[in-house]
Amino acid sequence: MTKLLGPAEIRELASRLGVEPTKRRGQNFLHDANTIRRIVATADLSPLDVAVEVGPGLGSLTLGLLPAVSHLHVVEVDPVLAAALPSTVDAPAHLTVHLKDALTVTAEDFSPEPTAFVANLPYNVAVPVLLHFLAALPSLRKGLVMVQKEVADRLTAAPGSRIYGVPSVKLAWHASSRPAGKISPAVFWPVPNVDSGLVYFERRDPPRTDVSRKEVFAVVDAAFSQRRKTLRAALAGWAGSPAEAERFLRAAGIDPSTRGEQLDVHAFARLAATRRTLDQA
Repeated sequence: MTKLLGPAEIRELASRLGVEPTKRRGQNFLHDANTIRRIVATADLSPLDVAVEVGPGLGSLTLGLLPAVSHLHVVEVDPVLAAALPSTVDAPAHLTVHLKDALTVTAEDFSPEPTAFVANLPYNVAVPVLLHFLAALPSLRKGLVMVQKEVADRLTAAPGSRIYGVPSVKLAWHASSRPAGKISPAVFWPVPNVDSGLVYFERRDPPRTDVSRKEVFAVVDAAFSQRRKTLRAALAGWAGSPAEAERFLRAAGIDPSTRGEQLDVHAFARLAATRRTLDQA
């Protein structure tokens, strides 16, 4: 069994590298072996999978992932951490370290192509990073991310829920998702003041192909920009006027007095496609 990093090893390694966890980069280093094994098991990885990890930090999760996949890409923005990682994990041939901002990666950065995304994501950029990877890497088929528990709840919320919103709909465009458990703050150094949650997702085809992700996301952003307003009012800027918003909504079979949190991703896609059709008429 692979030896994983515990609290003493994490602190010693950080001290040796002169690394102080920063809030700016959302650094909370995982140091509990049982949690790492649980994450790897829940990710449902195959020996044929090519995984990508964002923010490997000192390498605790990296060590757990390496024996489970055929290749592991890690994306780290901190040059000190990126440089130290290979020696921490004994520089296996099936590890590629990318010194890069995760929000700037493209499919061309990775060979072989990743099929699975597994990461302890920094709280401050978790949703943008997840959505960027799903958009930029069509080869991704599944993944497991650890995020702030509140964010995990939002990502997996269903239409009609009080916490259903932009992250819920945008993740649903790319994938089906479900909560996969809660993680205690005690397994991190430094200890965060919130619980973490796991989100498992599986890629699926977009709701429809006659409208782009950009068009659908524009409607979603507008619909949730003023949560208390009806769609007729909230979409006025997107449509050009409240009257035009009502016209598009009615043509799409959606009650203009509905609020954004009542619509699923299929309804948002239908609305975007309806507008495109009416604009072209």
